[in-house]
Amino acid sequence: MPCLNEAETLAHCINSARQFLAAHDVRGEVVVADNGSNDGSPAIAEAHGARVVKVSEPGYGHALQGGIAAARGSFVIMGDADASYDFANLAPFLEKLRQGFDLVMGNRFQGGIKPGAMPPLHRYVGNPVLSGLGRLFFCSPCQDFHCGLRGFRKETITGLDLRTTGMEFASEMVMKASLRNLRICEVPTTLSPDGRSRKPHLRSWRDGWRHLRFLLVFSPNWLFLYPGAVLMLIGFVGLLLLFPRPLTLGGITFDIHTMLYCAVASTIGFQMMAFWIFSKAFAIDAKLLPPTPILNKLRGQPFLEFGIVIGLVLSLSGVMGSVVALRVWESHSFGLLIPSVVMRIVIPSITVLIIGIQCILASFFLAILGLARK
Repeated sequence: MPCLNEAETLAHCINSARQFLAAHDVRGEVVVADNGSNDGSPAIAEAHGARVVKVSEPGYGHALQGGIAAARGSFVIMGDADASYDFANLAPFLEKLRQGFDLVMGNRFQGGIKPGAMPPLHRYVGNPVLSGLGRLFFCSPCQDFHCGLRGFRKETITGLDLRTTGMEFASEMVMKASLRNLRICEVPTTLSPDGRSRKPHLRSWRDGWRHLRFLLVFSPNWLFLYPGAVLMLIGFVGLLLLFPRPLTLGGITFDIHTMLYCAVASTIGFQMMAFWIFSKAFAIDAKLLPPTPILNKLRGQPFLEFGIVIGLVLSLSGVMGSVVALRVWESHSFGLLIPSVVMRIVIPSITVLIIGIQCILASFFLAILGLARK
């Protein structure tokens, strides 16, 4: 149980957990990871038979990491010490763990949410949206992505090398477990109103944005790759269709102005796909994401040289197109030109020139990211 000034509810939670251990003849312990309480919580925990682990670094993730590391059991069940979860009803978690599951998540929407236990914003918007994104981004089976009551095999979860130190720790656990194809399931659990008189540490909009941001940063495919690929495809198709002549669809004529926007879409799309490679490489080096065969090939020396060659070819094509445009201008004695004619050459030329230069720079930067370091 992570603990930060939980004097009002800590004794109830510890007694409930000890009741479960005794009722089901389970050999276990109650570990309270104290994160700097100044309300007497550590003394209360010890008086009620819990083992207190002092965690000096602030943060929800730090507290959980310290408690998990200190736990002596093969299975660990974690939950907040605010009396919102029923620690006396942990048999479904233990049963699933004994069946071989690596991570057993509680599902509050299946087990029941008591009146006043969860704000409507969290219940009908925040949790469903974030859980849906978690399932979409990481192919997770969890319907309740952010339930704080969960059980897991200590050795397996410790092997995930969880890194975050704040509220994102719980999300990182589910994401990495899903990415590593661990056995995950859910069991119904009830959620009761917070038993404390003070305000909870959770802040709806701030922590909701933090979790959304973390989901996106942890999923470079959805943040960079897929949007970038769509933008680049739309841009290139538009450039190809408009290169010979204006295009009229449904009475609307698309000309060089549309070409310019297509060029911008192509350039931004390429940048996003390059950032996908960079962020993926960094996340793998930081052990936030597991290695992937595709990225290993992208970081190989032959591919990097190939990327530089492709960049040089694209840049040369852009320069040659610019020379053609210059010759057209010369044929008009460097005077006024018809924009709808010349810009059809200039816009694609500049686009491939920019993308070519970006390709070269991206290849070098990826090589820098791949340098061996301690």
